[in-house]
Amino acid sequence: MNNISKTRKTVSYVLKAVTVLSALIGTFLSAYAGRESFMGGSRVFMYFTIQSNIAIAVICAIGFMKLLGGKKISKVWNVVKFVGTVSITLTGVVFGVLLAPLLGANAWNIQNTLTHLVVPVAAVLDFFVIVSADQIERGNVIYVIIPPVLYAVYAGIGFVRGWEFAGGANYPYFFLNWGSPAGAFGFTSELPFMGTVWWIALLLLFLIAVGHLYLTIGRLFLKRSR
Repeated sequence: MNNISKTRKTVSYVLKAVTVLSALIGTFLSAYAGRESFMGGSRVFMYFTIQSNIAIAVICAIGFMKLLGGKKISKVWNVVKFVGTVSITLTGVVFGVLLAPLLGANAWNIQNTLTHLVVPVAAVLDFFVIVSADQIERGNVIYVIIPPVLYAVYAGIGFVRGWEFAGGANYPYFFLNWGSPAGAFGFTSELPFMGTVWWIALLLLFLIAVGHLYLTIGRLFLKRSR
């Protein structure tokens, strides 16, 4: 950690604090909003959004303490930070591109803005500021698919067992609805347009692409900062 400038450390402290506080406040407000709202009430913890927010908040909180204590950051921890950062990126992009248009004017309320915009942006910026991207091998990019794959399995179990993610819905997001007209492998002219398997494959490819992009940007930033 000794080769990290005081300025970078200060910026990282701020970004980590913003990430943690925004995730906590956003999660609380989402739960407090009640079941009548999208992703509200006690079921809020069943969604990838909140799970990824909590995960990146924990990662940033631990990273804050490591940085404050001047502890050496291992390659494993950098990979963990990397995976968490890509996961929270997925949260922001999926909401902004796929979900917000369906929710309409109420999409960007305070809790959604915090959990889907502020947290992802702050976490991604912190990754570029503090992580030594050259310590993350290109082969490690495959690890970024682990959280969403685990969530897809979780959501699939919930679908089969009839868990209620939202009022009358046994799936969390439209693209994870195995019972849609498109089913698993089909296509349709209406939402969700294609089967769940195709959606999962598309999102995993997106994650891998983002992972490679972040490593490329991170290494360029690292070279310029030296």
